[in-house]
This record gives sequence, C-alpha cells and structure tokens, in this order.
Amino acid sequence: MMIIYHTIAFAAGYVLDLLIGDPQEAPHPVRLIGKFIGFLERKWNTGSRSERIKKGRLLVFAVTGTTAAIAAALIIAAYLIHPYLGIAAEAALTYYILAARSLYDESMRVYGYLNIGDTAGARKAVSMIVGRDTDVLDDIGITKAAVETVAENTSDGVIAPMIYTAVGGPVLGMFYKAVNTMDSMVGYKNERYIDFGRAAAKLDDIVNYVPSRLSAYLMIFSCLFLGQDFSAKDAYEIHKRDSRKHASPNSAQTESACAGALGIQLAGGASYFGVVHKKPFIGDAKRPVEYKDIKCANKLMLTSAAVCAALCIAVMLAVMVLL
Repeated sequence: MMIIYHTIAFAAGYVLDLLIGDPQEAPHPVRLIGKFIGFLERKWNTGSRSERIKKGRLLVFAVTGTTAAIAAALIIAAYLIHPYLGIAAEAALTYYILAARSLYDESMRVYGYLNIGDTAGARKAVSMIVGRDTDVLDDIGITKAAVETVAENTSDGVIAPMIYTAVGGPVLGMFYKAVNTMDSMVGYKNERYIDFGRAAAKLDDIVNYVPSRLSAYLMIFSCLFLGQDFSAKDAYEIHKRDSRKHASPNSAQTESACAGALGIQLAGGASYFGVVHKKPFIGDAKRPVEYKDIKCANKLMLTSAAVCAALCIAVMLAVMVLL
C-alpha cells in the first residue's frame, strides 16, 4: 500500500507546485534550511584553512542529517496517526521540494519588466534569481541571465528534486534540497567560502551528476512537442559539443541543451562579487537573444517537468504492479 500512497502524494505535490508555487509569507522548509545554514556558517566559518575545511564537512553532515531526520519524523508520525494524514504530509513536503512554478514566476517577472522597457526593474528582478553581479547588465545581459538560470534550475530546482523525491520520498527529496541550498549559499570559490564550502560544493556536484544529464535529455526530447521555435536536433548537437564548458561538471548540461533548442548563444564572461570571470560561450548565435527567450526557456522547463513527472509516476505504478 505504501507505494500507492507515495504515488498519490507525489502527483498531488507536483500539481500543487504548479497551481500555487512557493508561499511568500508562510514558513518554508527550504528557507528554514537556509537560516540553519547561515547560523552554522557564522559560527563555524573561522580558523585556519584546514579548520575551515573540517568545519565545512561538519556543516554538510549537520544540515543534511538534521533535514532528513526531521522530514522522516514528520512523515512517520503522520502515517502513524492515519494513512490519509501521511499522504497529506508527503504531498505537502513534495510541494515544498519542487520549484517549477516559483522559477516560472520569478523569471517571468524579469520578462514583464523588460517588455515594458523598465530595465532597472528587470535588473532588480533578475538579481533575485542569479548569483552574478547584475548592476552592470544591459537588457540583453539581463535576458541571458534569466534564460540561463531557468535552464540551470530546470535540473537543480525541478527535475533533480523530482527524481530524488520519486525514488526516496520527501526524505530523500529534502536531503537533496539541503545539499543544493548549501551549495547556493557557501559553494562559491571566493576567499570566504573556498575552504568552508568545499565539501558542500563537491557533494552538490555528486548528487547532480546524473540528474543534470537526464534533465538535458528530457529537454531535448521535450523540443519535439514545442513546435518550430524549438529544435531537438540542435539541442542535441549543442549539448554534445558544449555540455562540458562550465567549470562545474553539471551546470552546462541543461544550459547547452537550452541554447541549442532556442538557437541562441549563452554564457560568456560574468561578474561575481566584483570580479569578472571569463567563461566560454555556449551555443551558436543563429539569431540574437530576444526577451521572448525567457518565455521559451520556461516552456521548455515546464514541458520537461511534465515529461519527467509522467515518467516517474509510470515507473512507480509499474513497481506497484510488479510488487
């Protein structure tokens, strides 16, 4: 029976995310994880280089262990009270784990400002969803930044957590979110985090290795359903050529597939914390980047998420039949 409950909860959580998105005012588990990480970082990110590395490893164990333990306790307690309450708890946590609607809303806010000519508003909106310095970006730079973050987060914020939740329930899903949140907060290669955040960054690379590649192929496949503005052939070719062009082993996977699908060029140099980092370009500039590419990237993300959800549910139902 548990596989039935899990399948129902998974599907319900996916639909809830699409319909509602992240609540802005109510407490959110991922924001609580972020506060916990921030608290530990302020206490532990001190001492010599070797001490920071050791404390960074301790951070990984503390955050992932605490997050998984709390998620497991909530689900077990809910199922002990009543199966329906257990399903509700699983669905709620799955809803919090997935971020397709939030990614869509935040990136489309950037598009909305660009579309009315409010570059300053677009610059502020994009600063909420990217890690780079945005005060130097023009409207095309803002557009590229938004497209790139939608492409990258198709894996990090949607497909990867969906796969982990399907495989191991919200406990594994929340474990993944803890890892991803740590990387986004302390995984930078600057003076403050290069030692303390090393373990978090390495673990993030590991847990995203397979999902990022699956996400890229889901994006390539999804192009077949999206009409003439999307090219599955070019998405495949550019992914094959450019998917290893980032310093991270995973970041260019979905970015290259998106660039190829849309026929645009992404990446290149970017400024982080006042330092310009030179990066290779990804994709071919078959046409100039346009504001509408933010909408197109979101179509690709949402379609890929729907295909992934359908596949996950199909596999869970197949397992249920076999068992």
